Amino acid sequence: MGALNQGSLERRAVVARLLEGRKDLLVVTGLGSAAYDVMAAGDHDNNYYLWAAMGSAAMVGLGLANAQPNKQVLVVTGDGELLMGLGALATIAVQQPANLAIAVLDNGHYGETGMQVSHAGYGVDLHKVAAACGFASTVEITGMDGVDAFRASLAVQSGPRLATIRISAEEPPRVLPPRDGVHVKNRFRAALGFNPI
Repeated sequence: MGALNQGSLERRAVVARLLEGRKDLLVVTGLGSAAYDVMAAGDHDNNYYLWAAMGSAAMVGLGLANAQPNKQVLVVTGDGELLMGLGALATIAVQQPANLAIAVLDNGHYGETGMQVSHAGYGVDLHKVAAACGFASTVEITGMDGVDAFRASLAVQSGPRLATIRISAEEPPRVLPPRDGVHVKNRFRAALGFNPI
């Protein structure tokens, strides 16, 4: 069975657009390319970069959304990373955090392990999975106008939202965020007004 994903959007342009004018938006990244893309859009104290935690970005986002209900939380992750923690979508739907959004950069491949075709590449539509779980809003995005509409939705607390953004299977040069987990954690906590631990 051949890959079905036909995404054409350029990943770095998508992430830069999502984070344009972000203000105090809290951003959690999946590991690998999603973290590189967010870093390429501009390092920020409100970025929480995950390293070596495949499958956990959505759940970290959920925990953060629950802990900071007055702030908007955006998880930026890839299809492969989300597939590793698919049960997170059911948990998020049951809890219904009004302030959580997930942007899935879907290129239909496992980018961090050699560009093997992912389940999404074979036709698993993650926005439909999220809808079946009970997300308040899900969408498939194939153009930048859809990216703009999803970015605009980040300003409203309207229940958990997920967008599958169809990107091309490219590998732009890596822009590495800080790799020191303690530094990232303490910087993020300080941005939220908490003391380092």
